[in-house]
Amino acid sequence: MIIRELEPAIERGARWAVAGRVLTMADSGEPQRVVVVEGDTIVDVGGPALLTQVQEDEATTVLDLGDGAVLPGFIDAHAHAEASARAHSETVDCRVPGCKDVEEVLQTLSDNISRAREGWLVGQANLFYNQKLADKRMPTREELDSVSRDISIVIRAGGHTSVLNTRAFETSDVVRYAGKSGMMGGAVIERDSAGEPTGVISELDKALPLPVPTRDEVRESLRSGLHDLFTRHGVTSVGEISDSLEGLQLMDELISSGETPLRTSVLLWAPGTLTVDQVCDWERHLELRSGREWMHVRGLKVFADGGYSSRNAATRTEYLEPYALEKGSKGKVDLSVDQLRSFLERANAAGLQLAVHANGERAQDAVCEAVMAVGPPQDERLRTRVEHAGNFVTKPDTLEAWRGAGIIPIPQAVFLYNFGDLFPIYLGEAGQRGRFPFRTLLEEGWPISASSDVFIGAEQEQTRPLFSIWCCLRRQTFFGEIVDPEQAVGLDTALEMHTINAALALGEEERRGSLETGKLADLVLLRRDPHDLEIDELRSLEVDATIAGGKLAHVRAGA
Repeated sequence: MIIRELEPAIERGARWAVAGRVLTMADSGEPQRVVVVEGDTIVDVGGPALLTQVQEDEATTVLDLGDGAVLPGFIDAHAHAEASARAHSETVDCRVPGCKDVEEVLQTLSDNISRAREGWLVGQANLFYNQKLADKRMPTREELDSVSRDISIVIRAGGHTSVLNTRAFETSDVVRYAGKSGMMGGAVIERDSAGEPTGVISELDKALPLPVPTRDEVRESLRSGLHDLFTRHGVTSVGEISDSLEGLQLMDELISSGETPLRTSVLLWAPGTLTVDQVCDWERHLELRSGREWMHVRGLKVFADGGYSSRNAATRTEYLEPYALEKGSKGKVDLSVDQLRSFLERANAAGLQLAVHANGERAQDAVCEAVMAVGPPQDERLRTRVEHAGNFVTKPDTLEAWRGAGIIPIPQAVFLYNFGDLFPIYLGEAGQRGRFPFRTLLEEGWPISASSDVFIGAEQEQTRPLFSIWCCLRRQTFFGEIVDPEQAVGLDTALEMHTINAALALGEEERRGSLETGKLADLVLLRRDPHDLEIDELRSLEVDATIAGGKLAHVRAGA
């Protein structure tokens, strides 16, 4: 039987099963060989005896993968799904390796000048664009002016740093925000020795009057983008950092219609999507119809510092010149302990979890201090998440603070590839230790997850869990360096980070993350068991089928 032949049984609501090497992500004892599904639920999981039973049952349709593998649906606990899906259709792709140097960037923008809309041409570029371009620098304002002085041009290099031409400065409000706290950390406009803007801005993208696509255009961007970025790679659940209310409404509409079978736990970003007050009263502003199992509001997301690429992460160590924003800079903690405490109290009172972007350890310390001042929540599922905690840990007292506060660290294994070897360039000797210490964290009892944090300017493979698993094992960077190989984890552990541990991070472990009786029928089918592959083969392994809620969400051509 081929995978598509399951569809008739699924459509008529019949009992069906998939056999193969079943990787349950649960303590199942003996090797499991079959998963049985009715409706949207797993009704049985078992070994050879159960497989024989279902094969003899004429009422059960059985798909046998042979030595292929059956896994729980992958869970991406921290993503910017809307922003990333829209970037694919709304921007000019200027990322490395497609554009290897500044000259090719300028040519690509020139070739796409007809795509300008409402007077703006928007490009997307990688995080740490200044390191990945062969020139080892950002394009300048004057270079972008050579493409056009009449059209506003912005290259968005990830979520923290962008480059503008002169016209973009003239037609936006960014200068007014210089030196103030931005949506994602301290706002910065870089200037040359004469005091003129170089073109580089940080944490200010929300101040740009970018083109506004129609509702139908956004809907189509989401429909196609969410499939291409997530569903076809086996992702069945995401923790969505919100971008816009319209985007959330459209995602809910697509999920309700069955066009986008992606379970979505929403962390509402304040102040980017709503104010803190509005988040705590979100039902007055956002109506969700797809049902809690498919889409619900999980919590409040705020930013306590910026990013490493913008040199705004609040580190313990000074940034090196010429990368420091100012001499002696260690980045900036943008939210006080009192502010964080207030956000936590208000969120928990509204039944919401607080999630805090805190890249640097000083920002993480502030979060932990606020959490300890408030005390543990009555509901364990409302423990505070610290986004990006676990990516860079230089001091033992960082983990002591985490443990005292009982926070949930949310690291990103894909960042090993994105910029794992760049910490020493920006932070010197201190940046050579503590990079993505996953083995240490797991051995100390932290059930860490892995997530993409995909946003505009992400790397091409960033939303592929099998790529992220490869990162956990290989620990190889964009430039080919192997970072701290002693911190590599085993395959089974890496799989858990992308399934059951990610479900724990979302508070959804009772229904998702493992293949067990009574859990949701979210499955990934692979033509080969990852255990039979060499590490580097994992990176190119494709998902044959994604099953969400007991229905086929994606089937690879030829599977």
